[in-house]
Amino acid sequence: MKTKTVARNHRMTKRRTVAPKGAARPKKAQAKGRNKEWRLRLYVAGQTPKSLAAFSNLKQLCETYLTNRYVIEVVDLTHQPELAGTDQIVALPTLVRRLPEPIKRVIGDLSNAERVLLAIDLEPIRKS
Repeated sequence: MKTKTVARNHRMTKRRTVAPKGAARPKKAQAKGRNKEWRLRLYVAGQTPKSLAAFSNLKQLCETYLTNRYVIEVVDLTHQPELAGTDQIVALPTLVRRLPEPIKRVIGDLSNAERVLLAIDLEPIRKS
């Protein structure tokens, strides 16, 4: 999987892309369009507690439900405010699901996993 920059210590910088490690995909989780790559963009304003929590929560959800099938791009609007217009950002932190289409948005620190999964149309396999 191609990435622009790999996050090493989870510190947020101006702009970066995070790719998952080569871990095996858990059997319990699966998503709609399970073979598709998910492109997620997280808009933040510096390294505030909410921004750091949003990144951490998003990374945990992706590792659980999208192992080896996601790319996270973190955009810090304190360094690049002109990028806010790209996805019509009005509040921070905001997660934008770029792929698979259609584009979806979630505002907040992403701490409510069920709400985030529902908002971005990500469904785990139901336990029988």
